Amino acid sequence: MRNFRILLAYDGTRYQGWQRQGNTDNTIQARLEAVLSRLLEQEVEVNGSGRTDAGAHASGQVASFRAETELPPDVILRRLRQHLPDDIGAISLAEAAPRFHARLNAREKTYVYRVWNSESPNVFERRYLYAMPRPLDLARMREAAEYFLGEHDFMALCANRHMKKSAVRTIRAITIERLGEEIRFTVTGDGFLYNMVRILVGTLLEIGEGAREPGCVPEILASRRRETAGETAPARGLCLTEVKY
Repeated sequence: MRNFRILLAYDGTRYQGWQRQGNTDNTIQARLEAVLSRLLEQEVEVNGSGRTDAGAHASGQVASFRAETELPPDVILRRLRQHLPDDIGAISLAEAAPRFHARLNAREKTYVYRVWNSESPNVFERRYLYAMPRPLDLARMREAAEYFLGEHDFMALCANRHMKKSAVRTIRAITIERLGEEIRFTVTGDGFLYNMVRILVGTLLEIGEGAREPGCVPEILASRRRETAGETAPARGLCLTEVKY
């Protein structure tokens, strides 16, 4: 039994997220497993580094799978590219160490969230941007972002109200930059809760609009209650860009 590591990019617009689900095969994981199982003539289970939301994207998703095969990685990669749909791309594939696991061994992830901050429509990138034409104050958002840095209990930024596991995570960096009409949030941490990045961005956007003060963040975190934080920003603006091991 050999272990493989694969780097993926995908447009998540038409999928119900990464994770395989019992009521649909329209997920990234399900599509990838179906193609690999057919190509390798055996049941293949794929483990991703994380579960991206329905409608969210990835340019640097890492996954691993095991298979009994004599095929070299470059042949598997070539055949995989031939059979995957156009909106799921296999960037690279290599044999991994026997104990490598894409999710369990991940140490750091980076997400980018893109906001189109203009009254003029961006027709060609509308699937990858959250259009928000109202003025946003970057200085206020950057001030608020500092409070999120470091190790905290992020339960207030988790959409899973019934989660029993620890909600303690460490955010190592948040950058907020304006690129023309676009505002780009880049968030790096050791792991993220369900909808955490989207809720974090939604909270910062409300602060940027002036609906909240930057100093509200410590109180939100201390509350551990989802309703104290901002709205969940739409999935289409979110992209998993890098996973480190």
